[in-house]
This record gives sequence, structure tokens and C-alpha cells, in this order.
Amino acid sequence: MIEIKEIAPTKKNLKNFTQFQIDLYNGNPYYVPPLISDDVATLNPAENPAFDFCESVYYMAYRDGKPVGRIAGIINHQVNEKSKSKTARFGFVDFIDDPEVSEALLKTVEDWSRKKGMKKLIGPLGFTDLDHEGMLTGGFDELGTMATIYNYPYYPEHLERLGYAKESDWLEFVMEVPDKIPEKYARIAEIVKKKYGLKVLKYKSRSRIKKEYGHALFHLINDAYKDLYQYSTLTERQIEYYIDIYLGLLNLDLVTLVVDKEGRLVGVGISMPSMSRALQKSKGSFFPFGWFHLLKGLKGKNDRVDLLLVAVAPDYQNKGVNALLFTDLIPYYQKYGFKYAESNPEMETNSKVQSQWEYFVTRQHRHRRSFVKKL
Repeated sequence: MIEIKEIAPTKKNLKNFTQFQIDLYNGNPYYVPPLISDDVATLNPAENPAFDFCESVYYMAYRDGKPVGRIAGIINHQVNEKSKSKTARFGFVDFIDDPEVSEALLKTVEDWSRKKGMKKLIGPLGFTDLDHEGMLTGGFDELGTMATIYNYPYYPEHLERLGYAKESDWLEFVMEVPDKIPEKYARIAEIVKKKYGLKVLKYKSRSRIKKEYGHALFHLINDAYKDLYQYSTLTERQIEYYIDIYLGLLNLDLVTLVVDKEGRLVGVGISMPSMSRALQKSKGSFFPFGWFHLLKGLKGKNDRVDLLLVAVAPDYQNKGVNALLFTDLIPYYQKYGFKYAESNPEMETNSKVQSQWEYFVTRQHRHRRSFVKKL
């Protein structure tokens, strides 16, 4: 018999909630665990500013006192107001390969969503787009990334059996870092720079980039992504939160800004060395030795770089700004010895983004999906 328990969002409970996933994938060579402290902060209403406009509930499934599954129910009221819909989300979902477990978990969140007046349930999604989203449906034998969900192949089969259908799909690509900048790319970059009076900015000081373009960077993300699937506009409180979290971690060689004649930020490319192997070795924890593996992942030799974010202002999209960004970044990729670049998820319908990879040797290696069910 399956017992479902609601989990109060204390740090201890949220740590156990996160640890379940890490235990479930113990020994899997493709799974990349989160940092437990990061997921606990994301799930904690006292820490995550997304709770200014979101609400959530957490459940764990037990059999004979042993945890066998987990799930979160989430309502993003900001997105619902913008889309004029009554939609709940499920996320942070994991379960053993047992239909009784997955059915009990999803049914519990469906019931919670109905009681909240919601008309449909979609997922897996987080609170905002900066959380992990999309269930893996292809590429199960590919090493995951820090920014994505990994799940066993049986997950989507369980969802479909429970009446969930496709809502939206993402594609992921791995590119070979070229020995030199593609000639056409370099030519486009030079034309764009001259035609629009654009300039590439590089920084050596984290405090300076935060002061001069920290807020502008996240406002650019809002403008560039506002029409994407289920996008949740970042508030000023969220922007302050993410500035402190992310900008302090980055190698600034791998961050490129593009500004116009007036100094307005119109493009940004942010990448970092792949942390996948380091996170696997850390097992999601800084202590006792996780910090060593994570530091080594940031500073040591690595043949893979993650393209965390590429954003271009709407009035400059399709004008070659991406070429300007990567013409600057590629020499740094070469400097650090990166052989491959991970795109991370892109909407399958976003041909503008996918077209930027046509000048590189590219392999589409992962596929993921959000599912929907009417309530």
C-alpha cells in the first residue's frame, strides 16, 4: 500500500525531499545531482523570492515506511494572470518504476490543484524559467548538465499511461568548438558591429559588472524571453537574489556583453565550464569533500562548456548579434581547452535560436517534454 504524506517546508524535510532523488539515481553514470543546498533554497518559501507570486505543496510517497517517490505542486499566479488561465504545475517529481507510486503522486497533486480552482496541470516545471524544466524523453545515455533534469526512460511512459499529453518540447544540442572562428560568422559579426555601432564589453571585476550591468542583464532576459512558453517575468526582488547567486560564480572570460552606441545592453552570452562530473563526485553536497570537486570543476581541466544563457534584445534579434557574441567567446573556449559546447534546452519551435548553430558541427542529442492534463 502506498502512503502519501505532505511535507512541511522545513530545511530538514526539504533536504530529505531532495536527497530522495540523489539516492534513486545512485550509480547512474548520466545523472547529475543538484546541490542539495540550492534545491532546498529554491523550495523554501522563506528564501526564494518567487514565493511573492507562487504557492506550492510537497508530497512524498512511502511503502512500508520507505520513501518511493516525491512531487511538488506549484501555482505561478503571475503567469496565470498574464495568460488568463488557471494552470497548476507539477515539478521536482521522481518515483520508482511502479505505476501505483506515480499514480498516487500525480493524483494527489491533481486533487490539490482542483481544490485551488485550477483547470489543468502541466509539468515538470519549476517556479520560474531559471528552475529545471522538461522531462527527458530522448538522450537517456547522454551525460546530463547542471541546468537540466535527468530521469529514467520509464518516467514519460508513466505520464502517458495516466492521461498526460504533450504540451511543449525542448531540443538540446552539443557543438564541437571549432579550431577557428567560422569565416562567415566572423564576417557577419564585423558587419553587425559597424552597421549598428555595437561594442563588445568584457569585465575583470565582478563588483563592476554587477554595478554597471547586473540589473540590466536580467531586464534583458525579461525582454528577450517574455513571449516564450510559460515565461515568468523576474521581479526586482528576484533580480537582486539572482545577481548575488550567479554573478559571483562566473569566470568573466566566459561572459560577453554587447552594447549599443548609448551603452544600452542589447546582447549577452554567459557560459561556464561543465560542472557535471564535479557534481557527480560531490553527490550534491559541499561537505566533507564536495567543495574540492566543485572547485576543481570550475578551475581544473575540462573539455566541455555549458552555454547557460544567450539573450538578445527583441529589436536586435535576427540581426547577427549572436555572431558577435560567439566571435568573442570562441577564442576563450579555445584558451580553456573546451572541445564541446552544450546548448541546454531550446524550444523546438524556436528556429531563431537553433539557426545560430548552423555554422558549427552539431549533434541534437537530447529531447525533453512538458506534459499537460485537463482537470
